[in-house]
Amino acid sequence: MEFRAKEIAEILGGTVDGNPEIKVTAFARIESGKPGSISFFANPKYEQYVYTSKADIIIVNKTFEPKEPVSATMVRVDDAYAAVASLLDYVTAQKRSYRRYRGCRSRVRWSSRIGSKVYVGDFAYIGKRAQVGAYTKIYEHVFVGDDVKIGSRCIIYPGVRIYPGCVIGDNVIIHANAVIGSDGFGFAPLEDGTWKKIEHTGNVIIEDDVEIGANTCVDKSQMGSTVVGKGTKLDNLCQIAHNVEIAGNTVMAAQTGIAGSTKIGNHCIIGGQVGMAGHIEIADNTSIAAQSGIMSSIKKEGTSWMGSPAMPLREYLRSYAVFRKSGK
Repeated sequence: MEFRAKEIAEILGGTVDGNPEIKVTAFARIESGKPGSISFFANPKYEQYVYTSKADIIIVNKTFEPKEPVSATMVRVDDAYAAVASLLDYVTAQKRSYRRYRGCRSRVRWSSRIGSKVYVGDFAYIGKRAQVGAYTKIYEHVFVGDDVKIGSRCIIYPGVRIYPGCVIGDNVIIHANAVIGSDGFGFAPLEDGTWKKIEHTGNVIIEDDVEIGANTCVDKSQMGSTVVGKGTKLDNLCQIAHNVEIAGNTVMAAQTGIAGSTKIGNHCIIGGQVGMAGHIEIADNTSIAAQSGIMSSIKKEGTSWMGSPAMPLREYLRSYAVFRKSGK
């Protein structure tokens, strides 16, 4: 990549404060910027680095007023954090090539339907009656089971397993070694003390614009579908159990586990290592702090929770103050 400051400003709808012809070829954090790199400043805690960074271009908010001289050329935008995300998307799109490719060691069953300019890497397998949309990339060692439907412009990274009958929407990204559609953890106790497996006959539906992290597992439903809603983002190493329904634009950090048949609302924020009991409901716009344990439904929208068992954030902080005093 190589961009001039004026080109970056044009892409982001911003203005240049400095040399519009200066060129950059790489991204860098503001505290470690080097000549030829571009960085951004959005968090006030990092203001000191604006004056010391060696980056040639820094993306800043239009409202930023420097207290000291700034050697870098500044590109002023409405929202620096959103702007750098847009610029990264733009650069990635420029690098990404869409061309038809089928690895000589891949196996694509004759009854499958493959869209235009689909990439299928070596040792990938696409099963019977599977459908893959245009411009999708299925990298090496991916397993796509029978009757799977994958939308257009998806990226399925190496080692992903998509079990038969699952449905993947458009613009979905699934990172390495994730498993979509494995059996749920369902066993019935018998009188002799053993456990009988309960067969799971459903599937998983991943809606449009979802991103699923590496080694995350989404189990198929016992009956019906496990659903991950549009725009939801799951981090690495998450466990989504059978019959869970996650509504749109929820984000979930690593090592979170959701037990079976739980329903999570829209626009929720779930920290790392959160555990949720099964058969509960989480209201829209709920925020849950890391390592919290959710034992019952959260019915009020827009609340924040913390602790294990979890309680409303303010109650937890008051309780924590008491814990600290008693600990002394």
